[in-house]
Amino acid sequence: MTAPLPFAKRGTAETVETGTDFAPKFDKSGLILAIAVDATTNEVVMVAYMNADALAKTIASGEAWFWSRSRETLWQKGESSGNKLKLVEMRVDCDQDAILMKVTIAGDGVACHVGYRSCFYRTVPLGDEPTGERTLAFDKSMPRIEK
Repeated sequence: MTAPLPFAKRGTAETVETGTDFAPKFDKSGLILAIAVDATTNEVVMVAYMNADALAKTIASGEAWFWSRSRETLWQKGESSGNKLKLVEMRVDCDQDAILMKVTIAGDGVACHVGYRSCFYRTVPLGDEPTGERTLAFDKSMPRIEK
């Protein structure tokens, strides 16, 4: 027997978009996009997915939990590294199919598992037609922290 979801049932588009009931829209895989931004700078530090359990656990604990699509398991950001994402505020977009979390990063301030403050540490060159030869550029203002 499955436990009921701790969220409101989705109503009409109008009630979802203009009302006060929290009724997140999970995709066909049971996931919702979650964007984490630095609470002070608004810099995007990571993007991941949550299932209903991860979202409920995040709200209850004040720390970010996600659903790993590759491992098919619930995981807490920073559980092993100490770089936990602590929520300052959570928002939902107009049709409630994306979550925005304003966070502080515990530990050494690294959100990316490869050692950068943000998972968005490379830029994609613009202005030319895309080819298989496109080269990414590292953001020099975001050094990698070696462990």
